[in-house]
Amino acid sequence: MAGADPRAGTTHEPFAPSDVVWQRISPRWATAQRLVGAIVFGVLAVVAAVLAVLLTPWIWLALVLIVPLWLWDYLWSGRQVQAWGYAERDDDLLVVKGILFRSLVVVPYGRLQYVDVEAGPVDRKFGIAKVQLHTASSDTDAAIPGLPPEEAARLRDRLAARGEARLAGL
Repeated sequence: MAGADPRAGTTHEPFAPSDVVWQRISPRWATAQRLVGAIVFGVLAVVAAVLAVLLTPWIWLALVLIVPLWLWDYLWSGRQVQAWGYAERDDDLLVVKGILFRSLVVVPYGRLQYVDVEAGPVDRKFGIAKVQLHTASSDTDAAIPGLPPEEAARLRDRLAARGEARLAGL
């Protein structure tokens, strides 16, 4: 999962600093997202079918929207895995995400208030968890989904220790 960002260009690239080795999230995250999408779009398709049978056949046209949206969601989930990454540096944590709208969040360890590890039922089924960072400013909160539970626990403990050490120095 480690490696340089293949999209990294020159040192002027704002989303891929040249001195950073990115850790990537697990591909199982895409599978979990795809399952959730299949459930949501499946329910919509069943509702549309029932309404089409009970009310009017024109509602079958809703499937013309539902099926392509589900396919787009399926493909997009796979692409999102490649866009998520994080890197631990000496003084801060970098979190990058997004394909269409890129985002790079820099979280200084001294600003960390607490770190959560979360895993819903689908996440647990696929053996992944999310690390949620909470800072003194709600604008710089960040999350890293799709981590193996061992990595999520390691990252939680490491970030909490680094945050405590930086706060103690203030």
